[in-house]
Amino acid sequence: MSTFEYVKDCWYPLGFSSEFPEGELQGHKIVGRPIVIWRSDKGAVVAFDDRCCHKRFPLSQSKLLDGGRLECAYHGLCYDTSGQCIAIPSQPDKAIPAQARLSVVPVKEQDGVVWIWPGNPAAAQRVAPPRTPEILDPENLSIGSPAPLRVPANYLLLIENLLDITHFYPLHDGNIGDKENSKIPVELEEGESEGYTYVKTTRHVDSYQQPPYLKEWFLYDTVERTHTHCMVTPGLTRVVMRVAPPGELGTDKERGYTLLHLHYPVDERNLVWRWSVSCKNWHRTLSDPTMPTAQRVAEMFPEVVAQDQWALERQQAMMEFPDDGYSELFLKTDKALRRARQILMGLQRKERALQIVPADKPTAVDEPVTT
Repeated sequence: MSTFEYVKDCWYPLGFSSEFPEGELQGHKIVGRPIVIWRSDKGAVVAFDDRCCHKRFPLSQSKLLDGGRLECAYHGLCYDTSGQCIAIPSQPDKAIPAQARLSVVPVKEQDGVVWIWPGNPAAAQRVAPPRTPEILDPENLSIGSPAPLRVPANYLLLIENLLDITHFYPLHDGNIGDKENSKIPVELEEGESEGYTYVKTTRHVDSYQQPPYLKEWFLYDTVERTHTHCMVTPGLTRVVMRVAPPGELGTDKERGYTLLHLHYPVDERNLVWRWSVSCKNWHRTLSDPTMPTAQRVAEMFPEVVAQDQWALERQQAMMEFPDDGYSELFLKTDKALRRARQILMGLQRKERALQIVPADKPTAVDEPVTT
């Protein structure tokens, strides 16, 4: 576990569309790679390796000019939105070298999210980013996390956390959790969707006494509940909860939410985490019939997230010690976590295999040719 790194060939969610206003230059680090990104004057988001082709100066610490052009703050090399260098102040009378351009990083904006592909650009053509239609669905009120959460932990630890609710007690006891969560049977599903291998858990329970936060959000004391957690891709985990009085799921008494967890690895020991909650527009809370449920969830959920972050940071700290015979114990309820780990490690092995290309034996110029 301590040697787990990250998958590079993947669409990762760099942020919500609203986080990339026109005219703002941004620098990010993802899978250990520095990236510069901005929204051009044409409205499109563009991304490149965050190093000037001249002397490696970080372009994210430079400035944008009119027309979406980027000027390096060190020697003034200027780039257009295709990454091509279009001006070199120190040699205005000479042709611009063909290699004077930036390495393009594939980027796509879709369903309210900006996705980046930090790995092999050619591989990005094989699959599109996963869909997140909940964010822009007109029947929903969707609210995203107020700011990206930067957690000093490997992103696999977060994915495993999000697939698991047996930690709701004791970590979230008194808000969204209790001991009864740990007793709910778990059904495991996995397969292929949208070009990705997913793993999903479903927990169904009847006559369940809701913890305080869930009662506030979804009105009822005793419910029938269906709760699913799905690692859609290494960058997206979708959580769906549906509750209603026993026997009323699927009726107008049903309440619930979709929680999208958007995450990416900064490096082996750090991740960035965002979330978005979506509820039906007309859903209201127990204590205030005028308060939209999504708004109340967004106000209260950061406490839950902080508890998860507390645990993740401490897990990561223990990764720094040698195993010395230690091995993790997997429980019956950990099947999805184990499969997620296997899927991600399988993707890593695939990437490494593709990087190993045997070289052809060179032929000496004076070697005689036989027929």
